[in-house]
Amino acid sequence: MDIHEYQAKELLSKFGVAIPRGGLAYSPEQATYRASEIGGNKWVVKAQIHSGARGKAGGIKVCRNDGEVWDAADALLGKRLATVQTGPQGKLVSRLYIEEASDIDKEFYLSYVMDRAAERIVVVASAAGGMDIEEIAHNQPETIIRVTVDPAVGMQAFQAREVAFGLGVEPDLVSKLERTILGAYRAFRDLDATMVEINPLVVTKTKGIIALDAKMSFDENALFRRPQISELRDKSQEDPRETYASDRGLSYVGLDGDIGCVVNGAGLAMATLDMIKLAGGEPANFLDIGGGASPERVAKSFRAVLKDKNVKALLVNVFAGINRCDWVAKGVVDAVRELEIKLPVVVRLAGTNVEEGRKIIDESGLTVISADSLGEAAQKAVAAAKAATAKAA
Repeated sequence: MDIHEYQAKELLSKFGVAIPRGGLAYSPEQATYRASEIGGNKWVVKAQIHSGARGKAGGIKVCRNDGEVWDAADALLGKRLATVQTGPQGKLVSRLYIEEASDIDKEFYLSYVMDRAAERIVVVASAAGGMDIEEIAHNQPETIIRVTVDPAVGMQAFQAREVAFGLGVEPDLVSKLERTILGAYRAFRDLDATMVEINPLVVTKTKGIIALDAKMSFDENALFRRPQISELRDKSQEDPRETYASDRGLSYVGLDGDIGCVVNGAGLAMATLDMIKLAGGEPANFLDIGGGASPERVAKSFRAVLKDKNVKALLVNVFAGINRCDWVAKGVVDAVRELEIKLPVVVRLAGTNVEEGRKIIDESGLTVISADSLGEAAQKAVAAAKAATAKAA
């Protein structure tokens, strides 16, 4: 789960990371009021969306008077901001963060991520902070500092100083930077984060160290014990298909194809996507209905897949071990009838009670296409999708 910049900053500040003064605004009038509350003669108006590279897309504007703040807020609110991370469809800007401008002396990059292969936390830092960190990592990888942290021990002070020395800060700033690095690590650890990124982390001309921008992502499987984090979720920033599915306990990832997939088991779902590609088609989603594939759960899965209007055919692929094929078959028949599905539906069943399941499908009177193997199912689904597309054209 991702959160907004202002939310990440608020969380980090509770762990000792310094942030600029700022406030949230939902209208141009509120934006100018926030600027007057903050005081000073220069402010930054920031679009709050779940994406990086907002500056390059025009989502961050520096303003020097109330009129400029009003104009910037009016231009951004209600706009779909498209960045290199969102794609051309962009994301809706429904809130802004108004922040005091900082006098920047130096910019750094600092992040914390999980290295799942090594089962360690990796601290990544660079003296070249700012918007072009991806280019720095690609063109000058030797300038990137990496420190591995054993989660059983936690990040030690000497490791934080190692990062600080590597960034080349002045000696009198090492202790300040050390506190910031350790504070951000504690936030990562204590909040079950999967990523913390501060870019840029700046040294001001008054020798302060401030997180000028921040991003945080969290392990959704740990949200049950982090209610203060789960309430920060902004569904308007998420793929509506994925939101609908996750709210119903389904593992769903939206893709760009036209063949909707309903599969039990993550491994089998990945294999199904590969077979569709091999057959010349494009999957519309990854969907794992899980071990308890009751008829009700199958129906929920169909509804989730059909939220995608690009879907031209449905492929149901179930290998029943814990599940039962007759349960799944009943769910498919009920869903097709209840939802009045007109799209071609290809069903491949295998495993426990497979004969009973196929019998339910065959005797349903529905035009459901049966397949004996995954390869056959993928080919039939691709053919059906192409035929539906040609018919619509």
